[in-house]
Amino acid sequence: MHGEYIIEIATSDYTSTRQAVLGGADRIELCTNLGEGGTTPSYGLIKKCLEDFDVPVYPIIRIRGGDFLYTPEEMACMLEDVRACSQLGCKGVVFGALNRDATIDTEALKRIVDAAYPMKVTFHRAFDRCRDPLEALEQLIDAGCERILTSGQALTAPEGAGLIRNLQEIAGQRIVIMPGSGVRPDNIAALALATGCKEFHASLRSVAGSTMTCFPAAFTNGDNHHYSVKAADVTALKAALTHAAQQ
Repeated sequence: MHGEYIIEIATSDYTSTRQAVLGGADRIELCTNLGEGGTTPSYGLIKKCLEDFDVPVYPIIRIRGGDFLYTPEEMACMLEDVRACSQLGCKGVVFGALNRDATIDTEALKRIVDAAYPMKVTFHRAFDRCRDPLEALEQLIDAGCERILTSGQALTAPEGAGLIRNLQEIAGQRIVIMPGSGVRPDNIAALALATGCKEFHASLRSVAGSTMTCFPAAFTNGDNHHYSVKAADVTALKAALTHAAQQ
């Protein structure tokens, strides 16, 4: 970690996690299906990353893409995933749930926080879909969440920097406000200055092509690539933030 800043990188497989760690990530949000906003990774992936990497790994606890209104059965599944993460030795998990009226589902959150303990809980960008962010901020503090991942209820964190700064000022030391979405080496310094935040979240997704030498003709032009992370991109992100801290 450089200085007072922390960089969290969202990764979606083993190789991208390794690259993120090599690039200097301070923490990993481990997901699959980043194209859907991230869903819970497999037990095997979580276990292998914990064994091989010495940075905190926070798996996302999200059973599906789409909205954040969950059925009792979906909650039961996610509670089991939280317990599995605890047994594996994760430092924390990432979760979010809303009621039908776009308020924080405090009942579901309490169950997750209780099941997770002593792991920490980050409330993810379901926060950006809630109808009253200032009310939600206080509810998440009361629930015992460690941090909030937010784009300031905009599509990207730079666009939502005004609300993010307001949240940071109100939160003080009570909870971490972590900007995420659209965070890149060319804007992270300005985002840090605009928000006053100390932790930042990025995916830095790049396309990794297949190294296979043969495909059936019907699939030659098919979906043979996947998204990954390059260590150099993570290093560049951290360097930009470190430079900003020295100004």
